[in-house]
Amino acid sequence: MNLKLNRNQIERFSRQIILKNIGILGQKKIIQAKVLIVGMGGLGCPVAEFLTRAGVGNLGIVDSDNVDLSNIHRQSLYDNTDLKKPKVISASKKLKKINPKTKINIHKVRLNRNNLRKIIKNYDFVVDGSDNFETKFLINDFCIQYKKFLVTGAISKFDGHIFTFNFKNIKSPCLKCFFQEDTISDDILSCEYEGILGTVAGIIGTIQANEILKQILNIGKNLNGFILIIDLLNLEFRKVKLHKRKKCLCK
Repeated sequence: MNLKLNRNQIERFSRQIILKNIGILGQKKIIQAKVLIVGMGGLGCPVAEFLTRAGVGNLGIVDSDNVDLSNIHRQSLYDNTDLKKPKVISASKKLKKINPKTKINIHKVRLNRNNLRKIIKNYDFVVDGSDNFETKFLINDFCIQYKKFLVTGAISKFDGHIFTFNFKNIKSPCLKCFFQEDTISDDILSCEYEGILGTVAGIIGTIQANEILKQILNIGKNLNGFILIIDLLNLEFRKVKLHKRKKCLCK
């Protein structure tokens, strides 16, 4: 890699660089990474924040909503001054204050097949922090098509689910192998109906960011082929094997 770290970068990321699994070479990989985050809510905020703090060089953020008062208890990049403002605009300003070197690409859109096709090509890693299954399945399908690494999160009440899919691996299952479109309702993802403890969103989003960084660095074990189920009310953690479903798109 021709990229050279300056003194400011070495000091800023020094606590990461001294890790034997990262070092200068690993920090360069992080700086050159391109990550797309869909949904700048309870999951997307901590993902964006910690990837920016880690030094990811190119970050795309997607959301069509404005900040609402009910968002603030769990969406960590917003405060009262952001009310009624576009989430992607407010988040971008906060992230720039954290790390001015991270390029933030704003996509104030509700995803559909046409705009996602144009957006996703520019990124190597995708984080799904959306709150509806139509969007989740759309992201899933395009990540299969373009062979992107995908980390999907879902939260409700005191619970969180995390999936990782490496679609460069032909053996990887996909989100539709776990959730079938005709058997689920968006109500199970709705904070409005089900409720959510704010810390649950922060914990699950932070784990999503961690999985992305591990994949960028090619270190540790990932969840590909598994789902991590976390019950934070009772502190129960389960990792369950996820198998490919017959006649699924990922076959």
